[in-house]
Amino acid sequence: MPVLAALCGPAAGAGLPWTKVADVPLPGSTARFDYQAVDPSSHRLFISHMGAGTVVVFDLNGRHVTAALDGFPGATGITVDPGAHRAFVSVTGGWLASLAGGGKLAALDTGTLKTVWMVPAGRFPDGSAIAQGKLYVSDESGEQELVFDEASGRKIAAIPLGGEAGMTAFNARDGRIYVNVQTRRELAAIDPHSDGIVAEYPLPADCDNNHGLLIEPSGGRAFIACDGNATLLIFDVADKKMIGHFSTGAEPDVLALDSGRGLLYVAAESGVVSVFDVSAAGAGSKIGEEFAGGNAHSIAVDENTGLVYLPLRDAGGHPVLRIMQFKKP
Repeated sequence: MPVLAALCGPAAGAGLPWTKVADVPLPGSTARFDYQAVDPSSHRLFISHMGAGTVVVFDLNGRHVTAALDGFPGATGITVDPGAHRAFVSVTGGWLASLAGGGKLAALDTGTLKTVWMVPAGRFPDGSAIAQGKLYVSDESGEQELVFDEASGRKIAAIPLGGEAGMTAFNARDGRIYVNVQTRRELAAIDPHSDGIVAEYPLPADCDNNHGLLIEPSGGRAFIACDGNATLLIFDVADKKMIGHFSTGAEPDVLALDSGRGLLYVAAESGVVSVFDVSAAGAGSKIGEEFAGGNAHSIAVDENTGLVYLPLRDAGGHPVLRIMQFKKP
């Protein structure tokens, strides 16, 4: 079977041993997609169709669209809590709404797909993470981390960051929330007990705009994408030191981790996906990268199957969900 470059466009860097499984048509316009989240309990993939103002729900087993939910203009981040059967959607309302502080946060029931609650959420709510029954949301242009009660949507705190908020992640090892402060080139740690910043870690000078963030389930390493200069940093959370530095495609955005297979995927606005072997301790190694499709900056992986999902805004005049299978060399 042909590799991704032959299917999707010109290669960028070393080729990857993966194949296209399917291109599934998606509803809506050829507008921007943003973040995705896999719900292992319902076997569904939740996709922010940011430009169309919808949340697309995709059945992972049947490989078909279950629903396209309206009422989420400028939807960005999505986080799933399988135990609570909730998907939390950051809704910016678009750029004009963000100027007036018109952001919202919504909770969806992952079974019924009904909106449980929707509350105001700063200027430009983006990524989020869960700790101790609370949802921590990056308010990017609001330069703060917002804290909400997961069950009710009640706002608990607003934590000033002193700069634009990048992505947010939970570290199971120390129980802290970490957030990129992208205009200060820092990684900030928040204690969920006090909802205050307890540490700030400066990043290397050659990291420009540390937006993307993912922390592995063990809590050992944080993976940080610097979108201004196509760089991936590997930060040892336990020892609080930088252990890895790699190149990516231009404007890296969303990261996805298949922890069972030891594979880290970094998707970029340029359409290039970079893949790293992080199965062993330490910095890991870069396997390669290739062009995955126009604006293929959003990526998710189903750890049960190892399949990779890339929503593409325009593939032959309509949006599709590109499903890929990667085979580790």
